Amino acid sequence: MTAALAARPRPPALDRETAMRLAATEYDRVTALLAGLAPQDWDKPTDCPSWDVRAMATHVLGMAEMSASMIEGVRQAKAAQARGGVFIDDLTAVQVEERAAMTPAAVVARFAEVAPRAVKGRRRVPRFVRGRKMPGSQRVNGRDEAWTLGFLNDVIMTRDPWMHRSDIALATGAPMVLTAEHDGVLVDDVVREWLERLGSPVRLRLTGPAGGTWGEGGPVLELDAVEFCRALCGRGTAPLDTEVPF
Repeated sequence: MTAALAARPRPPALDRETAMRLAATEYDRVTALLAGLAPQDWDKPTDCPSWDVRAMATHVLGMAEMSASMIEGVRQAKAAQARGGVFIDDLTAVQVEERAAMTPAAVVARFAEVAPRAVKGRRRVPRFVRGRKMPGSQRVNGRDEAWTLGFLNDVIMTRDPWMHRSDIALATGAPMVLTAEHDGVLVDDVVREWLERLGSPVRLRLTGPAGGTWGEGGPVLELDAVEFCRALCGRGTAPLDTEVPF
């Protein structure tokens, strides 16, 4: 990625309608996954250090509640800022700690209630706000880069539950529902961003319902589509050095 590109706030590549369709479907799939977990699944460890399935689910719930209510979003942000550390780490800690006493049934019920409102909240963010630069910078591939609020709202806030859905499925052995119409579109957006960040030719072949082929010239890389995405954010064992934020 060139210095000029890194200096510009990153906008979403997805069109607005596609982004909101992906958000709604992803929340539905997270709801179904959580509802199908057995009681013993909630204490199983995940690939995120110090988080079991319960903690991961409460984080995803907390993020959905942020999207569903501007007041709740401001409250969580202030609580995280008051800790004085790395904002995203403090934010997720607040979300998990505040919901630690919830039973699995309560988490499932609350997520099912909040998810439709989270989609509506994200859809209501106007274009002029989505085009603004987010406060601060994000560290990606060893560089500080700027994001637009639209990239956060339309892209990252859907990639995050998608990745955690894969974490929970892997931790519990539950099936991860995958379709070309949903996951394939999300993965395609991830791949195109990865190729842009990579900056060198490669032929990528991803297998599974969310897979496809991309690129011309260069070495051939073949992976499962979900495993490819997990590798881009430090999960799994695939040797991919260029990360994409989730």
